[in-house]
Amino acid sequence: MKSPVHRCRDVERGHGHGQGRAGATCLQAEQRIPISKDVITSSSASAMWFIRDICGIVCAVITWLLLLYAEFVVLFVMLLPSKNLMYSIVNGTLFNILAFLALASHLRAMCTDPGAVPKGNATKEYIESLQLKPGQVVYKCPKCCSIKPDRAHHCSVCKRCIRKMDHHCPWVNNCVGENNQKYFVLFTMYIALISFHALLMVVFHFLYCFEDDWTKCSSFSPPATVILLILLCFEGLLFLIFTSVMFGTQVHSICTDETGIEQLKKEERRWAKKTKWMNMRAVFGHPFSLLWFSPFSTPDHGKAETYQYVV
Repeated sequence: MKSPVHRCRDVERGHGHGQGRAGATCLQAEQRIPISKDVITSSSASAMWFIRDICGIVCAVITWLLLLYAEFVVLFVMLLPSKNLMYSIVNGTLFNILAFLALASHLRAMCTDPGAVPKGNATKEYIESLQLKPGQVVYKCPKCCSIKPDRAHHCSVCKRCIRKMDHHCPWVNNCVGENNQKYFVLFTMYIALISFHALLMVVFHFLYCFEDDWTKCSSFSPPATVILLILLCFEGLLFLIFTSVMFGTQVHSICTDETGIEQLKKEERRWAKKTKWMNMRAVFGHPFSLLWFSPFSTPDHGKAETYQYVV
Protein backbone atom coordinates (compact mmCIF):
# COMPACT_ATOMS: atom_id res chain seq x y z
CA MET A 1 0.00 0.00 0.00
CA LYS A 2 1.47 3.36 -1.06
CA SER A 3 2.08 6.00 1.53
CA PRO A 4 0.18 9.27 1.09
CA VAL A 5 3.39 11.20 1.64
CA HIS A 6 6.45 11.51 -0.60
CA ARG A 7 8.63 8.40 -0.88
CA CYS A 8 12.19 8.51 0.43
CA ARG A 9 14.90 5.91 0.47
CA ASP A 10 18.36 5.73 2.00
CA VAL A 11 21.10 5.18 -0.57
CA GLU A 12 24.03 5.30 1.82
CA ARG A 13 23.26 2.29 3.98
CA GLY A 14 26.36 0.88 5.54
CA HIS A 15 28.68 3.65 4.22
CA GLY A 16 28.43 6.08 7.09
CA HIS A 17 27.87 9.10 4.81
CA GLY A 18 24.11 9.18 5.08
CA GLN A 19 23.92 10.68 8.54
CA GLY A 20 22.69 14.23 8.94
CA ARG A 21 21.74 16.11 12.04
CA ALA A 22 20.13 14.00 14.77
CA GLY A 23 21.04 10.87 12.83
CA ALA A 24 18.84 11.70 9.84
CA THR A 25 19.68 9.82 6.65
CA CYS A 26 20.46 11.20 3.20
CA LEU A 27 17.85 10.61 0.55
CA GLN A 28 17.63 9.80 -3.14
CA ALA A 29 14.94 10.72 -5.67
CA GLU A 30 13.19 9.07 -8.57
CA GLN A 31 11.75 12.11 -10.33
CA ARG A 32 12.57 15.79 -10.76
CA ILE A 33 10.92 18.28 -8.47
CA PRO A 34 10.80 22.03 -9.18
CA ILE A 35 11.80 23.92 -6.06
CA SER A 36 12.52 27.61 -5.56
CA LYS A 37 16.11 28.74 -5.83
CA ASP A 38 15.84 30.25 -2.35
CA VAL A 39 15.69 26.73 -0.93
CA ILE A 40 19.13 25.83 -2.27
CA THR A 41 20.90 29.14 -1.78
CA SER A 42 24.25 28.46 -0.20
CA SER A 43 24.73 29.51 3.40
CA SER A 44 28.07 30.98 2.34
CA ALA A 45 26.54 33.29 -0.27
CA SER A 46 27.11 36.38 1.88
CA ALA A 47 30.49 35.29 3.27
CA MET A 48 33.95 35.38 1.75
CA TRP A 49 34.50 32.40 -0.53
CA PHE A 50 38.02 31.03 -0.88
CA ILE A 51 39.17 27.54 -1.84
CA ARG A 52 42.17 26.26 0.15
CA ASP A 53 43.77 24.35 -2.70
CA ILE A 54 47.57 24.53 -2.95
CA CYS A 55 47.63 24.09 -6.73
CA GLY A 56 44.95 26.75 -7.24
CA ILE A 57 46.62 29.22 -4.88
CA VAL A 58 49.98 28.76 -6.65
CA CYS A 59 48.34 29.28 -10.06
CA ALA A 60 46.53 32.40 -8.83
CA VAL A 61 49.78 33.84 -7.42
CA ILE A 62 51.58 33.07 -10.71
CA THR A 63 48.82 34.93 -12.57
CA TRP A 64 49.35 38.04 -10.45
CA LEU A 65 53.16 37.81 -10.76
CA LEU A 66 52.94 37.57 -14.56
CA LEU A 67 50.72 40.65 -14.65
CA LEU A 68 53.15 42.50 -12.39
CA TYR A 69 56.01 41.53 -14.69
CA ALA A 70 54.11 42.87 -17.70
CA GLU A 71 53.41 46.07 -15.75
CA PHE A 72 57.11 46.45 -14.93
CA VAL A 73 58.31 45.96 -18.52
CA VAL A 74 55.61 48.20 -20.03
CA LEU A 75 56.24 51.07 -17.62
CA PHE A 76 59.98 50.98 -16.94
CA VAL A 77 61.31 49.53 -20.19
CA MET A 78 58.99 51.00 -22.82
CA LEU A 79 56.87 53.94 -21.64
CA LEU A 80 58.90 55.95 -19.10
CA PRO A 81 62.05 56.11 -21.28
CA SER A 82 59.98 57.13 -24.31
CA LYS A 83 60.54 60.65 -25.66
CA ASN A 84 56.92 60.93 -26.79
CA LEU A 85 55.04 62.05 -23.68
CA MET A 86 51.57 61.72 -25.21
CA TYR A 87 52.35 58.18 -26.38
CA SER A 88 53.41 57.23 -22.86
CA ILE A 89 50.39 58.81 -21.17
CA VAL A 90 47.79 57.29 -23.52
CA ASN A 91 49.26 53.80 -23.56
CA GLY A 92 50.13 53.84 -19.87
CA THR A 93 46.60 54.87 -18.92
CA LEU A 94 44.98 52.28 -21.19
CA PHE A 95 47.29 49.48 -20.08
CA ASN A 96 46.77 50.20 -16.38
CA ILE A 97 42.99 50.42 -16.74
CA LEU A 98 42.91 47.03 -18.46
CA ALA A 99 45.29 45.58 -15.85
CA PHE A 100 43.12 46.89 -13.01
CA LEU A 101 39.93 45.47 -14.55
CA ALA A 102 41.65 42.13 -15.20
CA LEU A 103 42.86 41.82 -11.60
CA ALA A 104 39.49 42.94 -10.23
CA SER A 105 37.73 40.34 -12.39
CA HIS A 106 40.20 37.71 -11.21
CA LEU A 107 39.51 38.53 -7.56
CA ARG A 108 35.74 38.46 -8.05
CA ALA A 109 35.93 35.14 -9.92
CA MET A 110 38.14 33.68 -7.18
CA CYS A 111 36.32 35.01 -4.12
CA THR A 112 32.70 34.68 -5.27
CA ASP A 113 30.63 31.64 -4.35
CA PRO A 114 30.15 30.00 -7.76
CA GLY A 115 26.77 28.59 -6.73
CA ALA A 116 27.56 25.99 -4.09
CA VAL A 117 24.71 23.87 -2.75
CA PRO A 118 24.57 23.68 1.06
CA LYS A 119 26.33 20.59 2.39
CA GLY A 120 24.52 17.96 4.42
CA ASN A 121 20.98 19.26 3.80
CA ALA A 122 19.69 15.93 2.39
CA THR A 123 18.07 14.87 5.67
CA LYS A 124 14.61 13.54 6.44
CA GLU A 125 13.76 16.61 8.47
CA TYR A 126 14.78 18.95 5.68
CA ILE A 127 12.95 16.98 2.98
CA GLU A 128 9.78 16.95 5.08
CA SER A 129 10.07 20.73 5.52
CA LEU A 130 9.85 21.09 1.72
CA GLN A 131 6.29 19.74 1.81
CA LEU A 132 6.64 17.70 -1.35
CA LYS A 133 3.62 16.26 -3.09
CA PRO A 134 2.71 12.56 -2.70
CA GLY A 135 4.97 10.32 -4.76
CA GLN A 136 7.77 12.84 -5.06
CA VAL A 137 11.29 12.05 -3.98
CA VAL A 138 14.65 13.84 -4.30
CA TYR A 139 18.19 12.95 -5.29
CA LYS A 140 21.18 13.63 -3.14
CA CYS A 141 24.91 13.80 -3.81
CA PRO A 142 26.58 10.90 -1.97
CA LYS A 143 29.85 12.86 -1.73
CA CYS A 144 28.65 15.99 0.08
CA CYS A 145 25.25 14.67 1.27
CA SER A 146 23.34 17.57 -0.24
CA ILE A 147 20.14 17.79 -2.24
CA LYS A 148 21.36 17.96 -5.84
CA PRO A 149 19.57 20.42 -8.14
CA ASP A 150 19.32 19.95 -11.87
CA ARG A 151 22.44 20.98 -13.82
CA ALA A 152 24.57 20.83 -10.69
CA HIS A 153 27.76 18.78 -10.54
CA HIS A 154 30.08 17.84 -7.70
CA CYS A 155 33.55 19.39 -7.76
CA SER A 156 36.24 17.23 -6.18
CA VAL A 157 38.43 20.30 -5.51
CA CYS A 158 35.76 22.55 -3.97
CA LYS A 159 34.18 19.47 -2.35
CA ARG A 160 30.74 20.88 -3.08
CA CYS A 161 27.99 20.55 -5.66
CA ILE A 162 28.04 23.65 -7.87
CA ARG A 163 24.98 24.94 -9.74
CA LYS A 164 25.55 25.17 -13.52
CA MET A 165 29.19 24.21 -13.02
CA ASP A 166 31.17 24.78 -16.21
CA HIS A 167 34.60 23.66 -15.00
CA HIS A 168 37.10 24.13 -12.18
CA CYS A 169 39.78 26.64 -13.17
CA PRO A 170 43.05 26.52 -11.17
CA TRP A 171 44.06 29.96 -12.51
CA VAL A 172 41.23 31.56 -10.52
CA ASN A 173 41.35 28.87 -7.82
CA ASN A 174 37.63 28.32 -8.08
CA CYS A 175 34.86 26.66 -10.02
CA VAL A 176 33.21 28.59 -12.82
CA GLY A 177 29.51 28.35 -12.07
CA GLU A 178 26.24 30.20 -12.03
CA ASN A 179 27.29 33.07 -9.75
CA ASN A 180 30.80 33.88 -11.01
CA GLN A 181 30.78 33.05 -14.73
CA LYS A 182 30.46 36.73 -15.60
CA TYR A 183 33.67 37.56 -13.71
CA PHE A 184 35.54 34.69 -15.33
CA VAL A 185 34.47 35.81 -18.81
CA LEU A 186 35.55 39.38 -18.03
CA PHE A 187 38.87 38.10 -16.71
CA THR A 188 39.62 36.22 -19.92
CA MET A 189 38.49 39.19 -22.03
CA TYR A 190 40.63 41.76 -20.21
CA ILE A 191 43.67 39.47 -20.16
CA ALA A 192 43.31 38.96 -23.92
CA LEU A 193 43.02 42.72 -24.47
CA ILE A 194 45.98 43.58 -22.25
CA SER A 195 48.08 40.87 -23.92
CA PHE A 196 47.27 42.24 -27.38
CA HIS A 197 48.06 45.77 -26.22
CA ALA A 198 51.40 44.68 -24.75
CA LEU A 199 52.34 42.88 -27.98
CA LEU A 200 51.61 46.01 -30.03
CA MET A 201 53.78 48.12 -27.74
CA VAL A 202 56.62 45.59 -27.93
CA VAL A 203 56.53 45.70 -31.74
CA PHE A 204 56.56 49.51 -31.79
CA HIS A 205 59.36 49.62 -29.23
CA PHE A 206 61.52 47.23 -31.23
CA LEU A 207 61.00 49.31 -34.37
CA TYR A 208 61.79 52.48 -32.46
CA CYS A 209 64.97 51.04 -30.95
CA PHE A 210 66.17 49.72 -34.30
CA GLU A 211 65.86 53.19 -35.81
CA ASP A 212 67.42 54.94 -32.83
CA ASP A 213 70.34 54.24 -30.53
CA TRP A 214 69.48 51.33 -28.19
CA THR A 215 71.11 53.15 -25.29
CA LYS A 216 68.60 56.00 -25.64
CA CYS A 217 65.38 53.98 -25.96
CA SER A 218 65.59 52.19 -22.61
CA SER A 219 66.92 52.70 -19.10
CA PHE A 220 68.40 49.20 -19.23
CA SER A 221 71.33 47.88 -21.24
CA PRO A 222 70.53 46.69 -24.79
CA PRO A 223 70.90 42.95 -23.92
CA ALA A 224 68.68 43.30 -20.83
CA THR A 225 66.11 45.30 -22.81
CA VAL A 226 65.95 42.66 -25.55
CA ILE A 227 65.57 39.81 -23.05
CA LEU A 228 62.82 41.61 -21.12
CA LEU A 229 60.93 42.44 -24.31
CA ILE A 230 61.23 38.90 -25.69
CA LEU A 231 59.93 37.42 -22.44
CA LEU A 232 57.01 39.87 -22.44
CA CYS A 233 56.32 39.05 -26.09
CA PHE A 234 56.26 35.32 -25.32
CA GLU A 235 54.03 35.86 -22.29
CA GLY A 236 51.65 38.13 -24.20
CA LEU A 237 51.36 35.78 -27.15
CA LEU A 238 50.77 32.74 -24.93
CA PHE A 239 48.09 34.41 -22.84
CA LEU A 240 46.47 36.06 -25.84
CA ILE A 241 45.92 32.68 -27.50
CA PHE A 242 44.85 30.91 -24.30
CA THR A 243 42.43 33.55 -23.01
CA SER A 244 40.97 34.28 -26.46
CA VAL A 245 40.11 30.60 -26.91
CA MET A 246 38.71 30.42 -23.38
CA PHE A 247 36.70 33.60 -23.90
CA GLY A 248 35.24 32.22 -27.13
CA THR A 249 34.28 28.89 -25.56
CA GLN A 250 32.66 30.65 -22.60
CA VAL A 251 30.59 32.95 -24.81
CA HIS A 252 29.54 29.96 -26.92
CA SER A 253 28.62 28.04 -23.77
CA ILE A 254 26.51 30.96 -22.54
CA CYS A 255 24.74 31.47 -25.88
CA THR A 256 23.86 27.78 -26.18
CA ASP A 257 22.99 27.58 -22.46
CA GLU A 258 25.09 24.45 -22.10
CA THR A 259 27.97 24.21 -19.63
CA GLY A 260 31.33 22.70 -20.43
CA ILE A 261 30.56 19.58 -18.38
CA GLU A 262 27.19 19.14 -20.07
CA GLN A 263 28.86 19.39 -23.48
CA LEU A 264 31.58 16.95 -22.46
CA LYS A 265 29.14 14.41 -21.05
CA LYS A 266 26.63 15.07 -23.85
CA GLU A 267 23.86 15.29 -21.27
CA GLU A 268 20.28 15.26 -22.45
CA ARG A 269 18.73 18.73 -22.45
CA ARG A 270 15.97 18.90 -19.82
CA TRP A 271 15.70 22.65 -19.42
CA ALA A 272 13.78 25.23 -21.43
CA LYS A 273 15.49 26.58 -24.52
CA LYS A 274 16.01 30.34 -24.60
CA THR A 275 17.34 32.82 -27.13
CA LYS A 276 21.04 33.69 -27.15
CA TRP A 277 20.27 37.20 -25.95
CA MET A 278 18.24 35.91 -23.01
CA ASN A 279 21.09 33.56 -22.07
CA MET A 280 23.58 36.44 -22.16
CA ARG A 281 21.32 38.58 -19.97
CA ALA A 282 20.94 35.69 -17.52
CA VAL A 283 24.71 35.71 -16.95
CA PHE A 284 25.60 39.41 -17.24
CA GLY A 285 22.35 40.95 -15.98
CA HIS A 286 19.57 42.80 -17.70
CA PRO A 287 19.01 45.14 -19.36
CA PHE A 288 22.20 45.62 -21.35
CA SER A 289 24.46 48.40 -20.05
CA LEU A 290 28.11 49.24 -19.44
CA LEU A 291 27.75 47.37 -16.14
CA TRP A 292 28.09 44.18 -18.17
CA PHE A 293 31.81 45.02 -18.49
CA SER A 294 32.28 45.94 -14.84
CA PRO A 295 33.62 43.33 -12.39
CA PHE A 296 32.13 45.42 -9.57
CA SER A 297 28.54 44.94 -10.75
CA THR A 298 26.72 41.87 -9.45
CA PRO A 299 24.19 40.57 -12.01
CA ASP A 300 20.72 39.34 -11.12
CA HIS A 301 20.73 35.66 -12.06
CA GLY A 302 16.96 35.34 -11.83
CA LYS A 303 15.80 34.83 -8.26
CA ALA A 304 12.41 33.60 -9.39
CA GLU A 305 13.95 30.78 -11.38
CA THR A 306 13.18 27.28 -10.20
CA TYR A 307 15.55 24.37 -10.01
CA GLN A 308 14.91 20.68 -10.21
CA TYR A 309 16.66 18.10 -8.10
CA VAL A 310 18.16 15.30 -10.12
CA VAL A 311 21.31 13.22 -10.28
